[in-house]
Amino acid sequence: MSIAVETFFLDPTFEGTLQQQIQQMVAGGILSGRFRAGEKLPSSRKLAQHLGVSRITVTLAYNELMADDYLSSAGRSGYYVSENAPEPPQLASRSSRDTVDWSRAIGTRFSGGLQVEKPIDWRRYKYPFLYGQVDPSLFDRQNWRLCAVRALGQLDFDSLTADRVDRDDPQLLEFIARHTLPRRGILANSDEILITMGAQNALWLTAQVLLTQRRTASHEDPCYPGLRHVLRQSRCHRVAVPVDGDGLDPDLIPAQSDVVFTTPSHQCPTTATMPLERRKALLKRAAEDDFLIVEDDYEFEMSFLNPPSPALKSLDEEGRVIYVGSFSKSLFPGLRLGYLVGPAPFIREARALRSSVLRHPPGHMQRTAAYFLSLGHYDALVRRLRNAFHDRRRIMDKALADHGLEVAGSGAFGGSSYWMRAPEGVDTEVLAQTLRDRSVLIEPGPAFCERDDRKKRHYRLAYSSITTPQITPGVALIAQTIDEMRP
Repeated sequence: MSIAVETFFLDPTFEGTLQQQIQQMVAGGILSGRFRAGEKLPSSRKLAQHLGVSRITVTLAYNELMADDYLSSAGRSGYYVSENAPEPPQLASRSSRDTVDWSRAIGTRFSGGLQVEKPIDWRRYKYPFLYGQVDPSLFDRQNWRLCAVRALGQLDFDSLTADRVDRDDPQLLEFIARHTLPRRGILANSDEILITMGAQNALWLTAQVLLTQRRTASHEDPCYPGLRHVLRQSRCHRVAVPVDGDGLDPDLIPAQSDVVFTTPSHQCPTTATMPLERRKALLKRAAEDDFLIVEDDYEFEMSFLNPPSPALKSLDEEGRVIYVGSFSKSLFPGLRLGYLVGPAPFIREARALRSSVLRHPPGHMQRTAAYFLSLGHYDALVRRLRNAFHDRRRIMDKALADHGLEVAGSGAFGGSSYWMRAPEGVDTEVLAQTLRDRSVLIEPGPAFCERDDRKKRHYRLAYSSITTPQITPGVALIAQTIDEMRP
């Protein structure tokens, strides 16, 4: 690695010769840890030109540093920080001179909310029952790479380099409009679709456009933790509505609601699927009480036990449903590509807000995804995932039954996780920490739940990221740990 010449500049107030100042700049960089052993310094000619000094001045400074073993020389290849250069001193952290009262200066707080903890190094754990993480053995890396290379080609150069301002990749929009949405019974024009940085970004844009401090948002309890944080940031009035075995109950939604957030296909995290009659009842309530519905249709592709139920948006005849979709769950979470579907006036405002924050998702990622989808690789991947998840689900069902673990929600249509209930007196946060020490990862319930009676006893087990041979011994460890923790 080379040290940039722009790193060096002369201080006109320095008391000493130019040679001494150059020596001090280099030695100071080494002693502070900015320059590391083996890194190459600018040539004497290049540094002399940059600083506006004679080359001999720089050469003499370098020679003095070599004599003190700060630098070494490798013939004609140049000067390098010596392997024997002094190590940077271990200095105590400097005392802060910050006099700002940040608790008063910060106008809005975004930190502090409960989140589901997912260790960065989760793959080193033997039994990772984590939701939303990708199993690399299932992903089609070769075809994704080919699509990425194609998107980098000359014909697609504009998709990589152009600033589209607030517009999205036309090929990706066309695929969503003509292929993805019709499978959910949804018809939409291009001005009714907006590409987002995943479902989380879609929910945030929606909340910012639809909600104010005077409006009320109702959401499911338990629910996706990220949604709760999004709603808190909007400063709206927030009502948590309990769910049952059929998901959100329309009769429990407060009449003063302005926007209702729901996950009807696979309720998060209970995995319940809202029946058709309840969906119709929800739409009827929306018309009677004049509220909007935000439908997060995550995991509809993973309906491998029974055909997926129709999207709520497909039943909407009044334009009351805003639809949120994502490719991150079925492709890989790091992709961060999702989409919003709604009436043109809403999408226009969401597009303007997105433009002011990030303009548009990276063009290269959009075009790569468009190729992966349109060439059939995505459908092949979804089939592979369904088959793998079906096998894992079968093994998981048997292991949970054999070890007497209680399932609170398992999803009649498929999915990739279970919502579990621990015995009375077992705190699932303590359980999760104990299991982590035994190389087992689970997701405790408090981050999902609003009501105290659910917080401590529930937890989520996913089978998307754990390999098939590890499921049974992992479940056995969970059961053993729970038995040890029973009061």
